[in-house]
Amino acid sequence: MSQTGIVNVRMVITEEKILSNIDKVQKLINPKSKKQIVQLEDDTYFKDLVESIKTYLIEYPKKKNFPASVYKASYGLVEFATNQFEENTKKIEGLIRQREENIALAGKLKDVMEAVENKEEDWKEKVKLAEEDFSEDIIEPLNIIGKSKGTTSQNYQDAMKLLNARVNNLESNLHIEIDMERIEDRSKALSYIGIEIADALKSIPTPVEEIEEQVVTQNIEETVTETPINEGEQQYAQEMTFEAKPSLWERIKNSKIVRAVKAITKIRVVLDYSDALPEGRGENRN
Repeated sequence: MSQTGIVNVRMVITEEKILSNIDKVQKLINPKSKKQIVQLEDDTYFKDLVESIKTYLIEYPKKKNFPASVYKASYGLVEFATNQFEENTKKIEGLIRQREENIALAGKLKDVMEAVENKEEDWKEKVKLAEEDFSEDIIEPLNIIGKSKGTTSQNYQDAMKLLNARVNNLESNLHIEIDMERIEDRSKALSYIGIEIADALKSIPTPVEEIEEQVVTQNIEETVTETPINEGEQQYAQEMTFEAKPSLWERIKNSKIVRAVKAITKIRVVLDYSDALPEGRGENRN
């Protein structure tokens, strides 16, 4: 009796189809693509594409004869995902710094607002100093409040409303939180590739291109010589050896994002081997 669930994917999915799927996945994680992934949890199309690639890598019947084109494309996909993840790390760190700066600016603005509201003796000097941190659209309402003789005029009320709104925006950092959520979703997708494809590649020997033998005729004797591998080919072979480079998962685990995400509670990309990433749907997990 045939065992269900085990399929010779080489017979079902062609090499061209897998290469096409790899290309589609790369477009989904490319930040410049209009079709990039939005939310990993809801994107079954993305997961199905990754699953098809992983299954092809794992269940290919003769690993020694594995198509070099698919290996190179899969390896390239992992490298691309790795680089994109590291770019996300830099963006997260930048957003964290911006968030901290915004909170500090909110504190400065509230101090100046208090000075102009209470008509402190040095309120004009404080407003002048505030010009280093704030644009004219903030400085003008500060001066209006400082010069107002009362608190009931429309100009005074409008100025206070504008300044309070700016303080709220600086403290809440709503736009930063939105950007962080987007980066979180992309990072999950990139990590998913690291688990599903990078691990599957480890079971496949690096394809070695055959070196054609050249027959050199000299006088009467025929001498068969093997073309030596030049430095470029040796370097290529080293670069294409998957085990020789840190895997995507290792590079993610060792990246600065571990520290970065701790500073933002809304980011939940926890880098831990056990349950950090979305689980794949394959059974080939040791």
